Amino acid sequence: MIQPAHAAAPHARRPWYAHLYTQVLVAIVAGVVIGHVWPHTGEALKPLGDGFIRLVKMIIPPVIFLTIVSGIAGMRDLRATARVAGKTFAYFLFFSTLALIVGLVVANGLQPGSGMHVDPASTHGGGVAAQYAERAHETTVTGFLLGIIPDTFVSAFTSGNILQALFVAILTGVALALAGQRGERVLGLIEDVSAIAFRIVGILMKAAPIGAFGAMAFTIGKYGVGTLANLAALVGTFYLTSLLFVLVVLGTVARLCGFSILRLIAYLKAELLLVLGTSSSESALPSLLEKMERAGCPKSVVGLVVPTGYSFNLDGTNIYITLAALFIAQAYGIHLGLGQQLLLLAMAMVSSKGAAGVTGAGFITLAATLSIMPTIPVAGIALILGVDRFMSECRSLTNFIGNAVATIVVARWEGVLDRDQLDAALHGRLPAPSGDDLALPVPGAIRPAA
Repeated sequence: MIQPAHAAAPHARRPWYAHLYTQVLVAIVAGVVIGHVWPHTGEALKPLGDGFIRLVKMIIPPVIFLTIVSGIAGMRDLRATARVAGKTFAYFLFFSTLALIVGLVVANGLQPGSGMHVDPASTHGGGVAAQYAERAHETTVTGFLLGIIPDTFVSAFTSGNILQALFVAILTGVALALAGQRGERVLGLIEDVSAIAFRIVGILMKAAPIGAFGAMAFTIGKYGVGTLANLAALVGTFYLTSLLFVLVVLGTVARLCGFSILRLIAYLKAELLLVLGTSSSESALPSLLEKMERAGCPKSVVGLVVPTGYSFNLDGTNIYITLAALFIAQAYGIHLGLGQQLLLLAMAMVSSKGAAGVTGAGFITLAATLSIMPTIPVAGIALILGVDRFMSECRSLTNFIGNAVATIVVARWEGVLDRDQLDAALHGRLPAPSGDDLALPVPGAIRPAA
């Protein structure tokens, strides 16, 4: 059973404005107002959002490393680790493919791009669209697989590639599990270092409202709310499809596993608002690791599922790829038969793994998919470039919720999910962590009992 290391002192109820999720929400609204009323000022605030995301990305590699190493080394049974990894990737493959299919079905049913009658000569490969297309060509499956291996052990923490940190952490965790008493001594040191790392995360998260304010002000100031009107059909279709995927598909999975998707969303409300404000699910990754452990999922499961899910379980991105690809084809008046759509599905499955871990992965993956589809011009990505920023929030939110659900499901499959702890977390009966909503307690305070 997962228990706090010490009894929590009773906490007085804080005023509503003291909660971090409230502060982030207010910051988002303020960012929208500034960006709309004073667009140049909104654009100038971009460094606030960029700076916060860089702060969070700075701490992600060590947090992943420490979480995974302590989780694997603490399991002692390496066969159990391999079993968890196998179930995790089976889940990812199934639901990633399902998300791609959902995007195809919705695009065929609603036809958001039909009637636009875009002249192919009006779009070309120049400008920003060409840059994305060029980066997509450079992103291959082989390059992706080789990119998992860092140049040096230390570079895994400096490259910004989550999978490199994951790779080194797995090797280290396995080595400690095989090292006997020496491994146990090193594991104790790692847990002490983890305490410091998670305290750093708690400090950084206090800047979340500032980051959300700057990012949202820039988005509205740069692109304008009116930009949505031009491609409202695509944006609205994507948001509706993602909402239905979360509530119906993931909601059904949650119900079968004995919990409510709505309560899970409420439990993660602070993190979801942070993702919304920054358009980056990475900004809430450290907090998701802690929240899933507090919700009854063992560290060994959380440490494997969440980081790998950020590269291999991108439900929102997959919906976006097939939906946007068919939108572009419909806008050009290009009819795709069943065989061509199945080819699109297969190519999207490959390219979505090849572009994982790359900044702007959703748009780059779309460009990569179109670049290997002879029927749809890759220059068509210029049609949706103006509203892609507005869809990135929805992609990130859907990806984030999908990984939270996957963590609970895999823990349940392994028979290690603490149902009482999960129920207490989702119903708000857990004692609040020290500090603010996103301030993380010492990771050793929540761990499986012997």
